Amino acid sequence: MQGIKNNDQFRETVNQDEPVIVKFTADWCPDCRRMDMFIDEIMDTYNEYGWYELNRDELPEIADEQEVMGIPSLLIFKNGEKKAHLHSANAKSPEQVKEFLDAQK
Repeated sequence: MQGIKNNDQFRETVNQDEPVIVKFTADWCPDCRRMDMFIDEIMDTYNEYGWYELNRDELPEIADEQEVMGIPSLLIFKNGEKKAHLHSANAKSPEQVKEFLDAQK
């Protein structure tokens, strides 16, 4: 998963023609580490998306702008528009993440 390190890179990433997923995370987040254990397999299965990671503590203004209140959160963007948002409470298992992604098809 490619890291997003600044505001310009975030804007460039979400404005792509292809759909992208941005995982909002933080270094101190235990649920984020748990997601890291299963996300690679999901990324392989749902490879129609570009996958990116953003540390909400490094870019809090983007997290606030995108209404990311809990982490980990997965946000889907296409052409600069937020298409879907999987909130942290519903992102605790591979099944929940797959269900969310299947619902976007």
